[in-house]
Amino acid sequence: MIKTAIVNVVATAALNQELDLYELGKTRQILHDSEIYGGRVAYFKSSNMEGKVSIFPSGKMVSVGTTSEEKAFYELEHTMKFLVEKRLAKPTLLQPKTQNVVVTADFGESINLEELAKDYKMIYEPEQFPSGILKIEEPYKATVLIFASGKTVITGLKSSKKIKPTIQKLENIVKTYR
Repeated sequence: MIKTAIVNVVATAALNQELDLYELGKTRQILHDSEIYGGRVAYFKSSNMEGKVSIFPSGKMVSVGTTSEEKAFYELEHTMKFLVEKRLAKPTLLQPKTQNVVVTADFGESINLEELAKDYKMIYEPEQFPSGILKIEEPYKATVLIFASGKTVITGLKSSKKIKPTIQKLENIVKTYR
């Protein structure tokens, strides 16, 4: 049985208004430091959040660090509500979008990366990095790090619904190399 886990979801939303990051930084929940990226971003984190939300002067927000799309979308909405409550932004209808779902999968068996690299277009340079890098186009675009231990990291999926078909495709690829 393959063990899988979502380890990070990146989602975005726009407030559709300009924000003053210096004013945002006056609240204790928002970190704004002119030394961090030249002051071009602020970070919101509250005690009931799993991840954090980056806030840009354009009003764009990026949620990182959650383990589900629902949590990421909630944290974007929570950030907007906080900004509205503090009168730092006007309410707007958010349209959150998943940008990346990062998943780990463990096949529970060793994988012969040398042989896999010969048969597939996989980058494998063990002197440089201990995993193979495999690009999958079907059923969904994804980049997979495959370690000899049978553990993998899958990035680039745009929805958690795409995990299972991607794992099945990966299983078909690696099954003869175990």
